[in-house]
Amino acid sequence: MITVLFFAGIREVIGLDRIIIKKDRITVLQLKQYFESKYPLLSFGPFMTAINESFVTDEAMIKDQDTVAFIPPVSGG
Repeated sequence: MITVLFFAGIREVIGLDRIIIKKDRITVLQLKQYFESKYPLLSFGPFMTAINESFVTDEAMIKDQDTVAFIPPVSGG
């Protein structure tokens, strides 16, 4: 099982801050496509993705027991 954490706009669209799904050995891109098919208003646009607290690209592989977080862009000044 994979724990998926949502923040900001994604959390608002989905209505939850986390979901546990029974998928294994999928890429970040495939996970994004899965959620976009379930929630048509969802857009990952500028969000960064982290697996187990390390930033990754869409090609990264997600495996059982991983925690994936979709993190909004942050600005400061």
